[in-house]
Amino acid sequence: MAPITISLLELFRIGPGPSSSHTVGPMRAAGRFRRECIAAGIVPHQLQVELQGSLSATGHGHGTDRAVLAGLMGQEPELCDCDALQVLTATLAKDPSIEWAGCQVRLHPKDIVFQDLGTHNSDTLPHPNTLMCRAFGENGKLLHEIAYCSIGGGFVIPAAKIGQPVERNRRPIHEFHDGESLLAIAKASNLSIGEIVLANERAWHNDIERQLDLIIEAFEQCIARGLQRTGELPGGLGVQRRAHDLFARLAAGQVSSEYSPIARAQAYAYAINEENADGGRVVTAPTNGAAGIFPAILLEAKQRLNLSSQQVYQAMGTGAAIAMVIKTHASLSGAEVGCQGEIGSATAMAAAALCEILGGNPDQVENAAEIGLEHNLGLTCDPIKGLVQAPCIERNAMGVAKAWSAAQLARNTDGRGVVSLDKVIRVMRRTGLDMGRDYKETSAGGLAVAFPEC
Repeated sequence: MAPITISLLELFRIGPGPSSSHTVGPMRAAGRFRRECIAAGIVPHQLQVELQGSLSATGHGHGTDRAVLAGLMGQEPELCDCDALQVLTATLAKDPSIEWAGCQVRLHPKDIVFQDLGTHNSDTLPHPNTLMCRAFGENGKLLHEIAYCSIGGGFVIPAAKIGQPVERNRRPIHEFHDGESLLAIAKASNLSIGEIVLANERAWHNDIERQLDLIIEAFEQCIARGLQRTGELPGGLGVQRRAHDLFARLAAGQVSSEYSPIARAQAYAYAINEENADGGRVVTAPTNGAAGIFPAILLEAKQRLNLSSQQVYQAMGTGAAIAMVIKTHASLSGAEVGCQGEIGSATAMAAAALCEILGGNPDQVENAAEIGLEHNLGLTCDPIKGLVQAPCIERNAMGVAKAWSAAQLARNTDGRGVVSLDKVIRVMRRTGLDMGRDYKETSAGGLAVAFPEC
């Protein structure tokens, strides 16, 4: 079996909220389409992007149309102005013209088409998150067309390559392809799981520590912003920001000492996901919808235990290793396997990282990840009104508590669970395939349709 060659830097990516698969991914796809056209010398008279499947069903609430417009303008998720992105549709409605290789090309918000969800089902789309990009000439002639799929966590591939192995021009120093082989390497080399991943990253990137510092800084900045802000989140759902109040209660000593470490991490998770819901700058970990769990656990432990930079880097490597295995053998996409692929994966990542921070051996770390994922099996993705707010934000706070418990359970046992991480990943994938489409980020089932009754 081929080794996993996903990079840690592909899993922790900085970009705008509220969704890695519905905002960050489509922006990247539109940007790739723009670059392809320019490289081919194509200057279109009109552009059109058709959002299909889950992108169409929840694209309005996820800001998919704004993200696609930004990508067609040449903006990148890591560097885009999040505030300007919020008003981009209004900006282009007033002046539907963008720069295109020295020319001006028409681009209007109506050029982003939301396809009727009933037009396609999971059997006819290459992936639930599919977008068709088209460039037309003056006479309406189709000049270029390509379909992309946003496969979760901000990853994008052409639809024609769905199901094909991703080819990367690199080989890892430590070759693993699943949880079992990762454990075998750790035991044979006497390295932690985090050290294994960092060794691979150092072979691929000359400046990996600097890149990790930028990611940690983005974590911290997002938390700081989220803790300061109060009020109601946009979208009309009436969700109030809670991070500031929970953090204030901690500072005032109104939270019991036994609960305070978890409460602090939960305040951080609230802060991150409230910023994400507001379209702010966050880090996929491994997705935007589940962006709060891993950094909340990591930074709370960093502060309380006074962790060194190297310990933090290794914890990031440990979390990334779990996400790499899950992505390879199942999915991180809520539109593909439900929220178990997002919250479940993030919980497993955080549990593994915390277990290693607390001194857990590789068996215990693997067991912590397995517990974190197993007890999210079957979790549906049912965002109310298509917004990444309810139940998403609170699910991140609960994910923190689950990750904490999983790490402690694994750390205080022999690390040998009945079910292995690899087995629970396979079960998660099968469960996702069996799950009805209404429960996979379409806002057509679950809490999304029960909200009027609440």
